[in-house]
Amino acid sequence: MFYPYYFDDTYFLVLAAAIFSMWASARVQSTYNKYYKVRSRRGITAADAALRILNGNGIYDVQIKRTQGKLTDRYVPSERAIYLSDYDSTSIASIGVAAHECGHAIQHHFGYVPLRISQAISPLCAVGSNLGIPILFIGIIFSLTGLINLGILLFGLGFVISLITLPVEYNASNRALSILESFGLLDDEELSGTKKVLRAAGLTYVAAAAASLASLLRLLILTRRNDD
Repeated sequence: MFYPYYFDDTYFLVLAAAIFSMWASARVQSTYNKYYKVRSRRGITAADAALRILNGNGIYDVQIKRTQGKLTDRYVPSERAIYLSDYDSTSIASIGVAAHECGHAIQHHFGYVPLRISQAISPLCAVGSNLGIPILFIGIIFSLTGLINLGILLFGLGFVISLITLPVEYNASNRALSILESFGLLDDEELSGTKKVLRAAGLTYVAAAAASLASLLRLLILTRRNDD
């Protein structure tokens, strides 16, 4: 019998993923803070940029709202609303993040397939992932190999969610950068800074996928080691 949360050498997998996650988080914070101090030469706000991007893509039914916090920006498809934490900011970092959220609204509007897949399976994957560990423990307690394998499979759905998220997020950022350039909202130098902000933000999703994969691999190693 084994217990997935006692300390053993497989924790180095989780530790490595945790260090990567902390580094990615620190990088996005530092990069955002750096370019938050750089104001758009055209003086447009994040909300202005978002409205121009949406209307320029034929989207008129998405509201732009304020939200509290920092880097809490998000697009909520069910509400047809984009929430911006730096609504009135003229920084190129804030404009970039707003454009990224517009990228998600554009994906939703035009039926971007990876987003549709993510929306369809994410709720099921989330429920399955949460049930994975309890089922795994029951299987361990009663030495039921089938339940152990089912628990690991369900737990692995968390990794599936994080994996599907990657192309959706990177596509939204690529759309944002392309639109900011084509609409002339930022010049080349400003776009360079905004690109760094969005690329740093993208690393957090890579880190989340790595952390999920590390935990899954650890469970697989421990269960197979126990079988041996």
